[in-house]
Amino acid sequence: MSATRILVVDDESDIRSTLREVLADEGHEVDVAADAAQARAARARHEPDLVLLDIWMPDTDGITLLREWAGQGALRCPVVMMSGHGTVETAVEATRLGAFDFVEKPLSLAKLLRVVERALESGRRQRLATRALVPPLVAPVGKSRLMQGLREQIQQIAPRDAPVLLLGESGTGREAFARYLHSLGPRADKPFVVVAGGSLDEANAAARLRGVERDGAVEAGLYEQAAGGTLYLAGLEDFVPAVQRLLAADLDAGSYVRVQGRAPQPLVARLVSSASPGFEAQGSEPFRRDLLGHLNLVTLKVPPLRDYAEDVPELLRYYVDRLVDEERLPFRRFGVAAQNRLRNYPWPGNMGELRNLVHRLLLLGGEEEIRLEEIERELATQLPRDEPLVKQDLLALPLREAREAFERAYLQQQLLLCNGKVGQLAKRVGMERTHLYRKLRSLGVDFRQSADD
Repeated sequence: MSATRILVVDDESDIRSTLREVLADEGHEVDVAADAAQARAARARHEPDLVLLDIWMPDTDGITLLREWAGQGALRCPVVMMSGHGTVETAVEATRLGAFDFVEKPLSLAKLLRVVERALESGRRQRLATRALVPPLVAPVGKSRLMQGLREQIQQIAPRDAPVLLLGESGTGREAFARYLHSLGPRADKPFVVVAGGSLDEANAAARLRGVERDGAVEAGLYEQAAGGTLYLAGLEDFVPAVQRLLAADLDAGSYVRVQGRAPQPLVARLVSSASPGFEAQGSEPFRRDLLGHLNLVTLKVPPLRDYAEDVPELLRYYVDRLVDEERLPFRRFGVAAQNRLRNYPWPGNMGELRNLVHRLLLLGGEEEIRLEEIERELATQLPRDEPLVKQDLLALPLREAREAFERAYLQQQLLLCNGKVGQLAKRVGMERTHLYRKLRSLGVDFRQSADD
């Protein structure tokens, strides 16, 4: 069995030297880093089985670095925090972010070794459990034919390294499907690194993506952090033209050069990306075709929740159970009438809206059964009336208002298909033209484009 690898991050050279010697004597391989930049580079070179992380460091403190790794989904091993003058608040924050334990300086080596052994054993158990449970844990929920078909598509393409583009509305769970794809492929035990389009601009993109070489130290970029794993480009519509140019150049070359560096580095990560339908024409400039060619060898459509509404009851139960377990919230269950109402709700915010609704209802508390009346109160304040017809909650309206909302949305869309010509619209919808003009005026539909008709 290969030796376990421990990364020691501390700005005090004496502590680094002592821990390297003691841990090596215990049979561990030890990497050391003096600051956050060196720690990122060390993790990019070798994934550790345990990190011993100092809280107080000169450039980036340990809590901030821990938060960064947790936010990137890169916290795949136990982390033990070290501090000479920690507080209850910092210990609580470290634990909340996923730290395994917290030890005080000056270090008691006997105590530290006990913590190290416990942390390594916890990491081993977690890896075994993850390998055994990954498919059911990360598989998107739903028994509908639509969701079964999408899961089967993902299972079919996961073993290949082809770049995949996930097309779907915001909130449909595109990242969950990307992680599911990653978990089923040969790179499942390698990093899954998220690159949000909105987080990159012309000024920071090169350093964030390619990394930086400074004074002999390497600060790993997102390419390097994803090496051997999956690089997930989230929200292509948010990638500005300058960032698109940089990505296209690097993908064309299959390599990149770190900022202030000279040697080309291979770009070895599977590419998975996501975007909203029609994203190619949403920005100030059309999305680069050469970049798109690198990203959409396979395109999968992630459906909106309204298209598989039969799965809503199962999804409600899933999020109740998950939030009760993860956040220790009081258990509540949805009554039959409440479930039926939500099956017929259009979910303009998709899965994100459903999850937030469940979270809010559990936080607010109340009787164990969530009744229809409580659902109606929650939905009454959620839906703006200027949504497209398919996203309008007509069941929340009195009959007259619902009919008017439907007629307005229906005629507006039909008018667009007729290029604003009321004469064509009358033929298309089967109405007498004079009556149609009165109907459009009463509904407040702008038909002035029909002047040339």
